[in-house]
Amino acid sequence: MGSFSIWHWLVVLLIVVLVFGTKKLKNIGGDLGGAVKGFKDGMKDGSAPETPVPPAGQVTSSTAAPGADKTTIDVEARNKS
Repeated sequence: MGSFSIWHWLVVLLIVVLVFGTKKLKNIGGDLGGAVKGFKDGMKDGSAPETPVPPAGQVTSSTAAPGADKTTIDVEARNKS
């Protein structure tokens, strides 16, 4: 009365195959696998920041706070030209 034996699980599997058919079970397995893969890809994409963060020493006018000092010069940009 405790746990199920291997024979119980084989009978349940046989009944499931007879009710749904092998083709339907194959489609369900493929859909489930695709959903798991999509979930894993979504978790990987969700951990990456959506917008790139500029390096700490480089502040440009687009990332400067409103009212910030406009006389700051980006030394790296000045040396490139």
